[in-house]
Amino acid sequence: MNFITSSSILLRHLQSISGVINTSNTLPILDNFLFDIQNGQLTISASDLETTMITTLKVESEENGKVALPAKLILDVLKSLPEQPCTIRVNLENMQVEIAYDNGKSKMNGMKGDEFPKLPSIENKNSIKISGEILSKAINRTLFAAGNDDLRPVMSGVYCHFTPGDITFVATDAHKLVRYRRKDAEANGSAAFILPKKALNMLKSNLNGEEEILFEYNESNAIFTFNDLVIVCRLVDGKYPNYEAVIPKENPNVLTIDRLQFLNSIKRVSIFSNKTTHQIKLKLAGSELSLFAEDLDFANEASERLTCNYDGDDLEIAFNSRFLMEMVSNLEATEIQLSMSETGRAGILTPCNPENANEEVLMLVMPVMLNR
Repeated sequence: MNFITSSSILLRHLQSISGVINTSNTLPILDNFLFDIQNGQLTISASDLETTMITTLKVESEENGKVALPAKLILDVLKSLPEQPCTIRVNLENMQVEIAYDNGKSKMNGMKGDEFPKLPSIENKNSIKISGEILSKAINRTLFAAGNDDLRPVMSGVYCHFTPGDITFVATDAHKLVRYRRKDAEANGSAAFILPKKALNMLKSNLNGEEEILFEYNESNAIFTFNDLVIVCRLVDGKYPNYEAVIPKENPNVLTIDRLQFLNSIKRVSIFSNKTTHQIKLKLAGSELSLFAEDLDFANEASERLTCNYDGDDLEIAFNSRFLMEMVSNLEATEIQLSMSETGRAGILTPCNPENANEEVLMLVMPVMLNR
């Protein structure tokens, strides 16, 4: 089996799917890319059993066949080559592979393509077409808030709820929560499932925002098809917590402030916060916001005052500064609102006057106990 292709085009396709390969695999075959040629079209697959990525490109070939090639080796070879045609020759009997280029050649051992894991057959699937811009924004707004606790796998992914009227993405780690809703994308019927973090990271790194994505799903798997890529992932099994129950409905104390001014102030003051709790205290009175952080172990402290628009009773509340920074950084509006009810209840961050009327972002951050 022989084929000819451009070194840079092949490298680009391999790099787009290489992120799915784990650094240590229990099955040696998973350290490889699967190359499958049928009628002059090369299909390359990479998998970790949970997530599989597939890319296709046209090559010059008169034969059909498949072989698994060591991912690290072939990537290293192609990275060191300038743009030029490469001829890859595979002896399907002894799995010897030769890559020939302008001034040399390299040889490696492949593995039988039939040993590569088969894709799950996805039956009774529903589908939705969604723009790359919407999906990319949904991932960027929510993924940072997903948890990392292996004991609670449902909270390590992003919950998706599709209805005929809107689509909603939710992520939480029990300390912070983000709900991102779009009213300009809709599904046929209703569905709810949890997408795994790794598949979303792969999507995020390959979306440019201009493509249309065919998103197919059933009870156990999801498939994303766009450009020359297909991502197949196993959905996270389990029931997502009732996130609506933790969002406080009555929040009479509302702070409205310039987002960048607030973010920069948090960054400066938090440098002096305790390195374990990262606590930053907000004191609201009249039209003034005071931020205060201290680290008693090293006798460090910092405070700043900002003018703001505040409607509510005088209030002191403390948050983890890292969570607050992450959330404020992920909002795009010029001005944001922080709505609160009392010292021990969660704060709600929302953008003021969002540019897109079809977009709704709500971020919840749990308070930490005040140091008196």
